[in-house]
Amino acid sequence: MTATEIKDLVVDSKTNAYKLTPAQMSDIQKTGVETVLASGIHVVRIRKGSFDYVGGDAQTGEPIVMLWIYGGKFKNLKTGIEVPAGWSTLNGYDDTLTLAVSETVTLCAFFFDVELEDNAGAVTVSAVKVGELSDLS
Repeated sequence: MTATEIKDLVVDSKTNAYKLTPAQMSDIQKTGVETVLASGIHVVRIRKGSFDYVGGDAQTGEPIVMLWIYGGKFKNLKTGIEVPAGWSTLNGYDDTLTLAVSETVTLCAFFFDVELEDNAGAVTVSAVKVGELSDLS
């Protein structure tokens, strides 16, 4: 029988944070695709597509995207905490992010990589308004 082993990673908010400069944040906003989400409950997900890697080490496409949400107030319903800005990822077609937007926000979707030349493909991210904030009561 194999013994259970737990490995904890303690991420410190100062020593383990990668600081982005205002210029880098601006670049993310210029690079990403954006939409505005008005007040209400929105479900965000990858609807179709993937990022493929071509060339010598060609790999099957990966449906993954980074999200930067900013400019208003919202709750990620997984955390239940209202914030003015936040990050999230979508990993695969079954992953969703549900936002309760109380003040209009901008949803910015993008992809991180170190080599752009070997990339192909696109991911379609859908944000569907499924209700009003009063529906949460």
